[in-house]
Amino acid sequence: MATPNTPTPASPPLLDALVIGGGQAGLSTAYHLTRRGLDCQVLESAHRVGDHWRHQYDSLTLFTANRFNRLPGLGFPGEPWDFSTKDEVAAALETYARDFDLPVRTDSPVRHLTRTPEGFRAETPHGAYRSRTVVLATGPFGQLPRIPDFARDLAPEILQLHSSQYRRPGQLQDGPVLVVGGGHSGCDIALEVARSGRPTTLAGRDLGQIPLQWDHPALPLLMTAVMFQHSHIYRRGTRAGRRMREQVLHHGAPRLRVQAKDLDGAGVVRAAARVTGTRDGLPLLADGRSIPARTVIWATGFRHDHSWLEVHVTDAEGWPREFRGVATDQPGLFFCGLAFQHSMSSMNFHGVGADARYVVDRIQEHLGRASRRPSRRSGQLVRP
Repeated sequence: MATPNTPTPASPPLLDALVIGGGQAGLSTAYHLTRRGLDCQVLESAHRVGDHWRHQYDSLTLFTANRFNRLPGLGFPGEPWDFSTKDEVAAALETYARDFDLPVRTDSPVRHLTRTPEGFRAETPHGAYRSRTVVLATGPFGQLPRIPDFARDLAPEILQLHSSQYRRPGQLQDGPVLVVGGGHSGCDIALEVARSGRPTTLAGRDLGQIPLQWDHPALPLLMTAVMFQHSHIYRRGTRAGRRMREQVLHHGAPRLRVQAKDLDGAGVVRAAARVTGTRDGLPLLADGRSIPARTVIWATGFRHDHSWLEVHVTDAEGWPREFRGVATDQPGLFFCGLAFQHSMSSMNFHGVGADARYVVDRIQEHLGRASRRPSRRSGQLVRP
């Protein structure tokens, strides 16, 4: 569970594993590490476990039903076919860390990670940590907002927000809004903004959608099939999985909740052309049109920022060099919660637990020993 942020010892003990990131991936990894008797510590930069979810836009709910959402040892609370809100997800994560007594330290961003003869050394505002292995669990696509360089050339009177900064339509200026990015967040936000009465344009590639409306009575059957597909068909080892992985990493996943019919019904104007620059201070599309927006919301995703790592772990496109969460050329370094780490389900609650278990298997192999003590549980959680 989250621990008081007292200073670390001058000569900290050598851990078996240091987990950087206290979201669902980091907590799942810590669950498996502690159950196998390995000494670990989770470092979370936020003030509370779950804060990443609390700080999302107000209307966000998960795109997968509760029955498919799980963490190791825990099924999600709530009705099986309901969709948890962001605050319910945050509460579930905080409860999970507490009830399973996971060693999470909050308010602890890692400023620098270096290699040592024994493994790694992590520097935080509260002191240093030493560990034989490190697991980076900092998000499926990274945490640094991806905004094009030409955004600085937009007129200063245009309000610009990244999707991570958007909370509700009341933040926005009166007048037309341009949402850039056709993924889940972009469609969610564009629909909400249009329904608030603002003229809304959505620019970005159409990524496709499931063939049923969200309120269709056959949705549970279709979602069951989609979750099977995400876990067993769209894997890195299959041709279909490799094709889908390229789309997800570079453009995003097909839409689930928000359909083209919903956007059309709300009056959202779709612009197939990409936003490629500016003209006279306005956003410019590749087809030569300017959008007279008063607000621009960049739903353009995130990128990995590993500038705080002494070790080089990314490829030419900025993605970690790894396979199934094992760094390909950095012994002792692992990842969990990456997009398509093993399958399309890796980046959500449906698949992160299995990926964490696999990573911990590899950590044990790296350490060269089996679990030293029996697993411990401070609380019993009941699967709904």
